[in-house]
Amino acid sequence: MSDLEAMKAEVKKLSARAMQARMDLHDLSEELPVGLENVMATASRVCESYAALAAKKAEMKALESAS
Repeated sequence: MSDLEAMKAEVKKLSARAMQARMDLHDLSEELPVGLENVMATASRVCESYAALAAKKAEMKALESAS
């Protein structure tokens, strides 16, 4: 597997994680005020997931440009 293919697979995996975190936050928001104590932790997970995804996409774009 080439570096680019591995990077695309990693982006796909990170994207799925980010979407799941977003859906978890959405589901949590629908049940408020139940679960209020979990909102900040879940929101942090969403932010971290999307930051990791953005960083990996930038890395992949740089690798594509270098090729």
